[in-house]
Amino acid sequence: MTEGTAKVTMENRHSGARRRLPGRMKSPVLVAFAILLAGAGCAAAQTTVPPAQQKGRSAKPVPAEEEKPAAGSMLRLSAALTQNDAIPIRSGLVWRIFEDAARPDGARRLVAESREASFSAQLPDGVYIVHAAFGLAGATRRVVVEGRNIGEKLILNAGALKLIDTLGDTQLPALRLSVSIYVPERGNSEAKLVLANARSDEVICLPEGAYHIVSTLLDSSQGSQGDNNATNSVVTADLRVPAGKVIEATLRHRAATMTLKLVKAPGGEALANTSFSVLTPGGDVIRELIGAFPSLTLAEGEYVAIARREGKTYQTTFKVTSTQDHDVEILTQ
Repeated sequence: MTEGTAKVTMENRHSGARRRLPGRMKSPVLVAFAILLAGAGCAAAQTTVPPAQQKGRSAKPVPAEEEKPAAGSMLRLSAALTQNDAIPIRSGLVWRIFEDAARPDGARRLVAESREASFSAQLPDGVYIVHAAFGLAGATRRVVVEGRNIGEKLILNAGALKLIDTLGDTQLPALRLSVSIYVPERGNSEAKLVLANARSDEVICLPEGAYHIVSTLLDSSQGSQGDNNATNSVVTADLRVPAGKVIEATLRHRAATMTLKLVKAPGGEALANTSFSVLTPGGDVIRELIGAFPSLTLAEGEYVAIARREGKTYQTTFKVTSTQDHDVEILTQ
């Protein structure tokens, strides 16, 4: 096993104004390469089919009792990650065989479908479109069956990515994260979204190429749900996935959970019926909350807390240090 390094830019993006905090931090992303991907069992979060065949995805193979294929030739298919890979892929493949001739509506009839490591079936003579999907990677080939058995090997030119997100030295569960994978273009790192719901700690099969990763920490505080639970702790990384290898990358979040309280004296009881606003030093609103002592997760940095109660406004400044959860008291005096 060899090791490489890449750079991760740690950014603070606010769920309110969505502006970045000044002085954004950078941290290394740890990358490891594993040579044999074929047995890794890539998570097929999304199966892709080339546009030319997408209309035929809804088609189903004709049951044997309804239509028996005429005597034909045996078609055997296998797939490999690279041209020089002698070991075929052993799991995670989805095979689909379409008729080459399109119907009047433009769709192609689905002749057969299989999730076996290799495909083998007797087909009537004719022309077929063969598609192999492996996670987000895929390959298509036109095959002519004409009076003889045929064996084809499809090359996917694919690798895989495994993301591990941490808070401090603790690995974060997938439910605490929202991870998106993009294909970048010059001047736009988020040009093309290829996977919006990537799961941390799973092997994700991808075509060979460059990718931009955006990992957002989700707030686990009570009352945080839906789109409102995205925090301003966002880690980004630019990585390249080589064919035939797995990249393992560690993305490190730096954040902590703060509990806001409006009190009459230090250490006093929190006052009910209070509304709070949390802002950056520049005045960008990050979150607004209501309650006696609401909590929220924030990226490491400096903030302003404003409390409103019975027509009066109070405020204080506070600092967030990664993994150090604590109370933020706003005095009424």
